[in-house]
Amino acid sequence: MNDSAYDQPYVPTGGSAHAYGPNLILHSAPYPLGLLARLGHPDAMQPEVGQLARRLYEYLFVQIASTELAVSPVVVPTRMTATHPDQHWQGHVIDHAQRLVVADVARAGILGSQLFYERFNEILDPVGVRQDHLFVSRRVDGHGRVVGADIVGAKIGGPLEGATLVIPDPMGATGGSLLQVLEHYATSGAGRASKVVFAHLIVTPEYVRRVHAAQPDVRIHAIRLDRGNSSERALASMPGTFPAEESGLDQHQYVVPGAGGLGEVLNNAWV
Repeated sequence: MNDSAYDQPYVPTGGSAHAYGPNLILHSAPYPLGLLARLGHPDAMQPEVGQLARRLYEYLFVQIASTELAVSPVVVPTRMTATHPDQHWQGHVIDHAQRLVVADVARAGILGSQLFYERFNEILDPVGVRQDHLFVSRRVDGHGRVVGADIVGAKIGGPLEGATLVIPDPMGATGGSLLQVLEHYATSGAGRASKVVFAHLIVTPEYVRRVHAAQPDVRIHAIRLDRGNSSERALASMPGTFPAEESGLDQHQYVVPGAGGLGEVLNNAWV
């Protein structure tokens, strides 16, 4: 059997509309938006916040695995092949042999990176899947404003050259931390990834602009784009229409409306 319906690989829809270019994909469907709304509610505490975060990362994993991984054609038998020898299913599925690295950016990123790492091991050859660990600390000034990020510890498990690098981190606020991670990879001798994918629950306009100014090819997947400090004109328009008037950060570089400090909430550690 040769069913032409599956001759071509899956073509993603691109998510919710915005004007920030094709490398920002907003998965703003009702299901994840509802979970995320509850995750950011003041009444949500552990263990509920951990359960909600897992569900949201599971949703993001499915979207990213289906759109960012390499695919290959297959022809496979079904249970009906024994009685109908000419009947096989053929189509495009995720290529089992590709190399992939998940980076854990502690502490907020621990839960998401571990979930992604386990799921990638299920659908890819585990020999080609690795998890790295980096501890990144925000640097603040005397007024509590974020002025940078420092990597205070890292465990890079091997080369990055030719692999897809995926970094799950719940909040994309300023972009400083993940850009610092990419700089660390570049200077560590690990090589250059063939593709870089950032996976977030929430991002800000400032984050998107900064990341893509420095690394235009980075693929950013997020559930929400929060821009609570934008002008009324910008808020009434499609995201990205008036980028200079869009802001999702307060004076301390926390996301608004946001979900609070998820690193603190997920770890029950308020420092």
